[in-house]
Amino acid sequence: MPTSSIFFSVFFYLLAFSYIADGEQIILVNNCKESIWPGILGSAGQVSPKDGGFHLGSGEEVVIDVPQKWSGRIWGRQGCNFDSNGKGSCDTGDCSGMLHCQGTGGAPPATVIEMTLGSSSSPLHFYDVSLVDGFNIPVAMKPVGGGIGCGVASCEVDLNVCCPSALEVKKGNKVVGCKSACLALQSAKYCCTGEYANPNTCKPTLFAHLFKAICPKAYSYAFDDSSSLNRCRASRYVITFCPPK
Repeated sequence: MPTSSIFFSVFFYLLAFSYIADGEQIILVNNCKESIWPGILGSAGQVSPKDGGFHLGSGEEVVIDVPQKWSGRIWGRQGCNFDSNGKGSCDTGDCSGMLHCQGTGGAPPATVIEMTLGSSSSPLHFYDVSLVDGFNIPVAMKPVGGGIGCGVASCEVDLNVCCPSALEVKKGNKVVGCKSACLALQSAKYCCTGEYANPNTCKPTLFAHLFKAICPKAYSYAFDDSSSLNRCRASRYVITFCPPK
C-alpha cells in the first residue's frame, strides 16, 4: 500500500476514534410493527439531538452522537400525523403537536428512557427506564458489546394488554397507553408531592406494584428502589422499541 494511503487510513481511524472518545453513540432501533416517532429532550443546558424528534419506520434504526456528560430523556410517540410544516399530533407521547419537540417534553403516558452520561475522565454512565409517567411502548436500553458493570434497563412487556380500566388511554377501541396512578388520580399521595415528597411517606400504589411485577427492570414510581438504575462504562448503547422477547 502506498505511504500516502497508509497515512490517510491512520488519519481517518484516529479522527473517528477521537470523535467517539469525545462523546457517546446512541442507536435507536424500531422493532415495532408500525412507525414510531422518537422524542428527545436534553436536560437543562443540554442539546436535544435531531431537533428533538423524528420519524422512525418499522425495522429502521438511526445512530445519534451525543456529547460527553449529556443527560436527557428519550421516548417513543405512536399514531402521529404531521403536515409539511411538522405540525400535527400523536396518540401518545405528543410534544405540543410538533414533529421536532425542540425542548418540549412528551405528554404522558409514555415509557421514558432517562440517562446521564459521563466523560473520558469520569466514564460511568447512568440510565433507566421509567414508568413514572405511565406506559405506551415496550422499550429496552443496553450497551453494545457489553461493558463494565452493565445491565439492561427495560420494560419489554406490553402493559397496555393488562392495564387496569381506570388507567387506560384509548384511541377508538384500542388501548394505546396506560396511565400512572399520579396521572389518573391527580393526588399528592400518588404523585409523591407536598407532604408525600419523600420515600418515607410516598409508598408504591397497587398499580405501581403491578407495573413492577411485570417490568422489574423499570422504575414504577418516584421513589422506586435503586435496583432499577443501571451503571455502565461503554461507548455505545442501543435503545430498542418493542424489543424481541
